[in-house]
Amino acid sequence: MIPYLIGIAGPSCSGKTELARKLSSWLSNAPILTLDAYYHALDHLPLEQRAVCNFDHPDALDWPLILAHARELSEGRPVEEPVYLFDKHTRANYSKHVEPHNFVILEGLFTLHDPQIRHLLKASIFVSTPDEECYRRRLVRDICERGRTEACVRRQYETTVRPMAEAYILPTREYAQLVIAGDQPLDDALAIVRTLLGFEARVAASA
Repeated sequence: MIPYLIGIAGPSCSGKTELARKLSSWLSNAPILTLDAYYHALDHLPLEQRAVCNFDHPDALDWPLILAHARELSEGRPVEEPVYLFDKHTRANYSKHVEPHNFVILEGLFTLHDPQIRHLLKASIFVSTPDEECYRRRLVRDICERGRTEACVRRQYETTVRPMAEAYILPTREYAQLVIAGDQPLDDALAIVRTLLGFEARVAASA
């Protein structure tokens, strides 16, 4: 079995994770390799310094490990995906076992950033969502799920999230085979993906 790798990219809180989960479910629970799991461990820094690092720059990710795991999965071999602890900005001492599947989804801000990763992808999707909607979603998520204040979220969004998206994420839209509007209903987005990328035929062929 040679897995069919699907890449999903887009700005923070554009809706790419939700689309990946929806697509995974439709593809019989295809595994999702999440690039957020591949942030560098910052154990060498005091906790207060870790929190102010720029996590929205491509250099924050462990690209050699991402590429190694993407290649392993593309060749039908399992990998041990890191588990990243966002509250401590480091990796857990355990991992997540990911088995290959007929379809494998790579999802994250910078999925289409690295040319070596793009070369492995059989399909590439970019989720495009208005900036104001991305900010609204991030505000809700970070306050409810990560215990941050509104002022903290706004400051981070204005100083790193938005500028890094403009510099490194939005330009990767040109590498996508398909651009999906992230502010439309998920079922509509999935229907577009299924139709335009011919997934019905691919699913039937892999059954």
